[in-house]
Order: sequence, then C-alpha cells, then structure tokens
Amino acid sequence: MIKKLFTVAAVASLALTACNKENAALRIDDTAARQAEMAHANSGKLAEAKFESLEHDFGDIKSGEKVEHVYKFTNTGTADLVISSAKPSCGCTVPSYTQTPVKPGESGEIKAVFDSTGKSGSQNKTITVTMNTVKGTETLTFKANITGGATAIAAPAH
Repeated sequence: MIKKLFTVAAVASLALTACNKENAALRIDDTAARQAEMAHANSGKLAEAKFESLEHDFGDIKSGEKVEHVYKFTNTGTADLVISSAKPSCGCTVPSYTQTPVKPGESGEIKAVFDSTGKSGSQNKTITVTMNTVKGTETLTFKANITGGATAIAAPAH
C-alpha cells in the first residue's frame, strides 16, 4: 500500500514539474516581445497611426450628462495597423475602437463616452491605446468642466 502511494505521489510530482516547464516555454517575456516588434520594424513594413488630434475639450457640461468624442486616425504606415486595447483612466469613460486591421492609407477611430454622473469641477481623463506601431501606445486625453453638481443645502436656522 505504501509503495503504491509513493508511486502515485512520484508520478503526480513529475506531471506537475513537466506542466510548469511546458507553460514556462510558452510564455513570452517583454524583452522577447520587443525584439519581435523590432524585427518586424526592421523588415521595412510598419504600421503608423496619424491622429487628427490626441486631445479634446468638452468644455462646460452639466453633471449627469454623457458626452462622446471620436478620435480619428489614418494608418500612414506600410503594414496593417491593429489596436489590441484601449484602457481608460477611470470607470466613467468607456472607449470603443475599430476592431479590424486598418490597411495602409485607410482610417479608423476610437470613440470615448464620458459619463459625468457624480463628477464636478474640472476633469482630465486619458485613454491608453495599445497598437502594433513602433511607438506601441498612444495616450488620448480629454477634459471637461462639470457644472450643476450636487450642492450643499444649508440647514434652516432656528
């Protein structure tokens, strides 16, 4: 019985070790990813995003309003441009973006929807866009001045 238990434990240990080595072999570290990007860049085919503007000012908006802006870009490179993510600086902003590869010379967009509920005063927000360009990321910014938020109500004097 003890021999059987020992054999089962040894086989399980060997299996776990093999799985960990296999998973480690499949992982790509940042250095390897950067080297792959550079090899792609050195091949002469590069995607490049030329934005109409990286900034937007919504101006004065009322608290509770949802506003949106579309950041437009053109792929001025020689390879398809692919956006892999668009991450906002807070939960009050929801970005969406062109999901298909943008061919050289074609245009794409990133839409930002900002919900001002619960916000007041000057707001500055960002969206970090990750794409397959030499730069790798772009930071889109917008600002708004939110008016008409919750105001303090004075207690009646007695």
